Amino acid sequence: MDRPRSLGRSRRSGGALRVLRRAVELGVTFIDTADSYGPSVSEQLIKQALHPYKEDLAIATKAGLTRPGPDEWLPVGRPEYIRQQVELSLRHLGLERIDLMQLHRIDPKVPLEEQLGELVLLKEEGKIRHIGLSEVTVDQLKASEKITPIASVQNLYNLVKRDSEPVLEYAEANGIAFIPWFPLATGTLAREGSPLDEMAIRLNMKPAQLALAWLLKRSPVMLPIPGTSTLSHLEENIAAAGITLSEKDFNTLSQLK
Repeated sequence: MDRPRSLGRSRRSGGALRVLRRAVELGVTFIDTADSYGPSVSEQLIKQALHPYKEDLAIATKAGLTRPGPDEWLPVGRPEYIRQQVELSLRHLGLERIDLMQLHRIDPKVPLEEQLGELVLLKEEGKIRHIGLSEVTVDQLKASEKITPIASVQNLYNLVKRDSEPVLEYAEANGIAFIPWFPLATGTLAREGSPLDEMAIRLNMKPAQLALAWLLKRSPVMLPIPGTSTLSHLEENIAAAGITLSEKDFNTLSQLK
């Protein structure tokens, strides 16, 4: 099965509608969002731009992480809250069933069985197709699998931030999709004269495109969701999916940190 092309959240409403529509025109078949992006704004923009949806378009969203203020994030995993947010996401997205509902964060104050158990009930009711997790350890992933099958894991992972390597390896070994958020980060690796910068010049690419190409070659279960706010940026990201790195270039990038 071909890996779907993916799109993370767009930030500005005017440009977001154009980016979303163009993304689907260019073959994107997977869009990731969350109830807390906005909050709720991102889901409603997706509906405004793309509803009724193409049959091959999968939409993933998340619940369980609230945003009470700027740069404030608070996990809330109470079953009644999870259910409320799933129902709202269904309404905001204009869907009868969500393809992938991810627990945005595990709430340490609520038993895992209760948080995932509510998602299992919603799945049994036909409101969720697959269940995923976000920002978890291998142990948390294993514990979750004892409750319900896990289709995906979304953790911070990129060329310069690889703390989730064990989670990626477990996901790959067990056929679980790995969705790295903030995938374009290159940090100081992209400074002028760096190996990444020199490789980008040699291959006539942008450093961010190389970062995406590296992720895609890193694992067959990798599904990057680059945040995209402009049409030009969108087209650069999608072009990266067509880049095939040589083993030498891939190994060179893998050694950079």
